[in-house]
Amino acid sequence: LFIEKIRHHPDFASVSVSDRALNAQKLREVLPKAEKLKTRLLEQYTREYKQYYEEQKQREQRELERRKREAEESKQRESFKITPPVSSPEKQGKTMPGASIVVMSPVPTDNVIYPDVLETEKLSYVPKLDGLSVAAPRTLPLPSVDRSTKPASLLSPSIHSKIGLRDVVVPSRLMGKFMNLAQRNTNQNVETCGILAGTINHGQLIITHLLVPKQNGTADSCTTQNEEEIFDYQDQHDLITLGWIHTHPSQTAFLSSVDLHTHCSYQLMMPEALAIVCAPRYQENGFFILTPNYGLDFIANCRQTGFHPHPTEPPLYMKAEHSKLDNAAFIEVVDLRR
Repeated sequence: LFIEKIRHHPDFASVSVSDRALNAQKLREVLPKAEKLKTRLLEQYTREYKQYYEEQKQREQRELERRKREAEESKQRESFKITPPVSSPEKQGKTMPGASIVVMSPVPTDNVIYPDVLETEKLSYVPKLDGLSVAAPRTLPLPSVDRSTKPASLLSPSIHSKIGLRDVVVPSRLMGKFMNLAQRNTNQNVETCGILAGTINHGQLIITHLLVPKQNGTADSCTTQNEEEIFDYQDQHDLITLGWIHTHPSQTAFLSSVDLHTHCSYQLMMPEALAIVCAPRYQENGFFILTPNYGLDFIANCRQTGFHPHPTEPPLYMKAEHSKLDNAAFIEVVDLRR
């Protein structure tokens, strides 16, 4: 709602740029908490389902024992059944007293009886030998919600790729244009960064714009400034954030510990968000994401800042298999530093 749909609200254009920037900052704070809540809910639903499954097995066992007891009681009643005496010829025409007890076998049921219904019926059911039949117990339908399927991903979209993410179309000329734009900083061994923005079309995320904000860079870091200008441009052109791109002027293409934390906020807001690293000295470009099943949660819960060590196993990030290069796709470069 806050990332994709709110932009189409008729009153959204009347919101000030500062308020939009504040909302974006709040999203970065809220989404990590939502990820923690998702983990806690998954644990809770798992415990509840396990308890429900155990109780269901106990109910089935009690129902099986009850049916066995009813079958035994039915056999006993059949053995006590009295047949009318046969009149002798000399007593023809006289009425002889006789009694006949007819007991119907209980109707078996294969449905599950729940504890609240079962216990009530056990107390109200008393076997009788006076010819009354035993009614089949009332059954209730199984619950319509399967707790084992809850919760699914809170942010995950329709599945297209191997890891359950929508494809992200990356114009092939993006990296070349970005490197040309960053060449001056690269010559001075200073990093340059940019924001990848685009649209959604037929289930695919398409990068259409490279936004380069005002920034301060060093040999191994880059910090953006005046981010409200980025939000304002994206709002005016109805663009969503699809990731970020930065250079490693003197290193290979990889994600440092600072890069991992930077990308975490992007990926929490958009699971498909890309981190593209351009390493001109080694003539390589890397397309990365945090591993959805481990790295994303690990980094979201890491409270260290600056450059610091992380465990290498299991991997915290991986190649973005859902990124697709398109030689014909157009990319518009917007340099907000000027």
